[in-house]
Amino acid sequence: MNQGLGASSVSAGSRNNANSFVERTLLALNETLERSFFAEESARKKGLLQEIDPRVKVWTTLGLLIVVSLSRSLPALLGLFALAASTALLSAIPAGFLAKRVWLLTLIFSGVIAFPALFLTPGPDVLSLPLGLAVTRTGLTSACFLLLRTTTSVTAATSMVLTTRWNQVLKALGTMRLPVAVVLMLEMTYRYIHMLLHSAADMYLTRKSRIIRRLSGAESRRMAAANTGTLLVKSLQMSSEVYLSMRSRGFRGIPRTLNDFQVHPGDWIYTAAVAGASAAALILGG
Repeated sequence: MNQGLGASSVSAGSRNNANSFVERTLLALNETLERSFFAEESARKKGLLQEIDPRVKVWTTLGLLIVVSLSRSLPALLGLFALAASTALLSAIPAGFLAKRVWLLTLIFSGVIAFPALFLTPGPDVLSLPLGLAVTRTGLTSACFLLLRTTTSVTAATSMVLTTRWNQVLKALGTMRLPVAVVLMLEMTYRYIHMLLHSAADMYLTRKSRIIRRLSGAESRRMAAANTGTLLVKSLQMSSEVYLSMRSRGFRGIPRTLNDFQVHPGDWIYTAAVAGASAAALILGG
């Protein structure tokens, strides 16, 4: 009797795990789509970076990242972080999004890497801990440098991406003399990921709406495999149709957009401000 109850509980648990796997997949797909929609909506808002020419944003962001990596002064890095954070807030990026999705995650991942340096880097002790461990001043300084650099870099890059539409980012990257094949690959990859995520979510929801009982683990895996195969076939068919559509509309190997970039006085002011802050950071960190 007890063995039968145990077996039934195990099978029920496996079915719940299988269904929870599908649920988690759906939630992950929907969350990814929501992030993509959020980026598109953020690029349409009125803000500081939304009014800046995409080429200026790409070049200034790249220069800022280089300066952050070269700076050797904590006050200078703090100033650059304040610049990146204030620019993001003035660009209508919510502070809650920055705190939860950017700063918190960056600090967690960077902290895992920087934590051993607190104890392993030689130097004068700052804090003594049990088991013979001690936090060194050199290790604490190195950890602060790593955290500030990663947080500032991620904030600047995220602000640029969230305030610029993807096709404009790629067109701006073309000014860096990237090969046309690389730009096209990035563009098509972004569009295909978005399309495949949407198709996968629709397939799961459609299949789930037609199921009236819980699926076993084997059935759930077979359904996932079938959906994956169907999605692969659809993507291959779609790639041929998209290419033929592009050719019929005049595509001859060079991507073109309807909007042309124009540099305004505000772009020069923004460039001068970022260049001045970067120069000051390099001077202080020299």
